[in-house]
Amino acid sequence: MLITPPTQKVLSRELLDVLIRAGLVAVLAIFCFRIFVPFLNLMVWALILAITLYPLQIRLRRSMPNRDGLIATLIVLAAFVIVIVPAYLLGVAVADSVDNAMAVFKSGSLRVPPPAESVLSWPLVGKRVYDFWLQASTDIAGVAQKFAPQLKDAGRALLGTLTGLGVGLMVFFAALIVAGILMAFGEKGHESAVQIASRISGPDNGVQITDLCTATIRAVAQGVVGIAFIQMVLIGVAFIVMGIPGAGLLALAVLLIGIMQLPATLITVPVIIFVIVTEGLSTATIVFSVYVFIAGLADNVLKPLLLGRGVAVPMPVVLIGALGGMVTGGVIGLFIGPVMLAVGYQLFWRWVKDQPQSRTPDEAQVLAQAQTPSQTQAQIPPQAPEQQP
Repeated sequence: MLITPPTQKVLSRELLDVLIRAGLVAVLAIFCFRIFVPFLNLMVWALILAITLYPLQIRLRRSMPNRDGLIATLIVLAAFVIVIVPAYLLGVAVADSVDNAMAVFKSGSLRVPPPAESVLSWPLVGKRVYDFWLQASTDIAGVAQKFAPQLKDAGRALLGTLTGLGVGLMVFFAALIVAGILMAFGEKGHESAVQIASRISGPDNGVQITDLCTATIRAVAQGVVGIAFIQMVLIGVAFIVMGIPGAGLLALAVLLIGIMQLPATLITVPVIIFVIVTEGLSTATIVFSVYVFIAGLADNVLKPLLLGRGVAVPMPVVLIGALGGMVTGGVIGLFIGPVMLAVGYQLFWRWVKDQPQSRTPDEAQVLAQAQTPSQTQAQIPPQAPEQQP
């Protein structure tokens, strides 16, 4: 069929209209994203917190029906208290430690005890550690002057880290308030999420993908943040009982290391060495060392139990997504990575299983019999008409 010139003009005009509309939609999407991007981290954190805390909202709703706004407000206030009180105590402890250290350093009363002779027997580094320790015990001012540039850089890095923690804490509080608003309208939010997922992936997959994303975020919150918090409590109590200097800061470091998916032994092993060197071998130090070392390895047992709980994908998929997301996107990537990988994994296997079924021998025979008459008629050549005598 030939296309006449007027028809070609109509098709060209329609194609041009489609391209212009697509371009306008793309420009609108870019402008909307640029306007929204300053609040992206805040909204992502709010959504993560709302999904994580919403089961508590459902439980409290049984005792206080039709009070979603009040319940969400109570949850947010309780979360504020739980976060602010330890943060305030930690800040006060850090400030006091810094003031005491500055006072001791200025007074010149800072003394480092001399090293024990057993330090020389340490493999590989014994001699160097002994010499440096001995110099620090006799001339601490000279050692400090020698390493002044490194100490200045470390101080700047520490100050930047504390500033970043303060800003992150403010963002967390703002996200918690937004999460309370989202929890107050949780049912409508779930319906909207199902509609969006259904529009993107089809009506058959909308509910399943929404439930999968929700379960994955909650599993990561329990299996990563929850385990890190448990380790912080177990190890921090032991540090306080043993009288370790800066026990609160070390416990906070255990929490941060656990969230970053690094082993807690990075903190526990140096502390164990410090205790054994300073206190010597005794029943108390041996019990402390064994307990702290086992507590530092507790995530290897708890993570398989909690990380993939309630998720319709294998636990290694969630774990790989958490690790990869943490490397590429930081703490937020810790939640987004498993969600994206779990959804991709589920859609991939749904696509693999959704393929034409192979015909059974009976179906193939029936189909062959149904096609035989027409094929036979097509294959029989027409016969010449009989000649009349």
